Amino acid sequence: MRAAFDDMGPWSSSSIPDADDDQEDEFNNKRYRAIFISDLHLGTPGCQASALLDFLKSHPSEYLYLVGDIVDGWQLRRRWYWPQSHNDVVQKLLRRARKGCHVVYVPGNHDEFARGFVGHQFGGIEVTEDAIHTTADGRNLWITHGDYFDGVIQCAKWLAYLGDNLYELTLKLNRHLNHWRTRLGLPYWSLSAYLKHKVKKALNYVTDFEVAVANEAKRRGHQGVVCGHIHRAEMRDINGTLYCNDGDWVESRTALVEHDDGRLELLHWAPVSETQGQSHKTGATVA
Repeated sequence: MRAAFDDMGPWSSSSIPDADDDQEDEFNNKRYRAIFISDLHLGTPGCQASALLDFLKSHPSEYLYLVGDIVDGWQLRRRWYWPQSHNDVVQKLLRRARKGCHVVYVPGNHDEFARGFVGHQFGGIEVTEDAIHTTADGRNLWITHGDYFDGVIQCAKWLAYLGDNLYELTLKLNRHLNHWRTRLGLPYWSLSAYLKHKVKKALNYVTDFEVAVANEAKRRGHQGVVCGHIHRAEMRDINGTLYCNDGDWVESRTALVEHDDGRLELLHWAPVSETQGQSHKTGATVA
């Protein structure tokens, strides 16, 4: 996987044709100071690349943080899957950097191969182990994927691989289920999210993760933290530290954004197919 990345896999700006010109994007759509997205899992059938591309086209920004698990190296090692829509997403990210957006890539566990390139740039995208973002109102936010706070990842990686395979199976069932829900005119529904919310151990795991990440941010002297990893979008105060999880683009289609005045907002993106011809944001949370 590292060799593919070095050759330069999906990240060479000269190896991928432009997705589209969309020159009007930078002028006619809502501009944010910063956007934080993670857990795209490009390279898997579960990645909702079309919805993500729709979101990126509609929301230019000064800063763009890619908070880990952008490319799913675990799944690509097992089976190569890379449709044109995934190329289009990568090309859009590279185009953002070329147009002057400050794009920072913090690798996660699924794209850990990219950690070998920390300190380098690819097509103007800066690869860093973690990052600090200062909001317009002066808050320092620590940017980290979050897998270092996952005991399963750190202590029993084989179990993490097993869980990943089971998660992929759940997503496959979920795609079939939602195919029929769409035909019946029903909205998208996440089977895996339902199971996570119903299983007590899963809830305890999420809570422990959130507290651990927030406490580490506080120990480092930051006012808040932005992470991903657990595929659960959330923004709340934990022991005096602002905890922000920007969710994922496999199920929840969420992003964390910063407005020009420093306000942070969680956006839940509904693609065109679910909104009778017009994409829009839903379920926003502000801090």
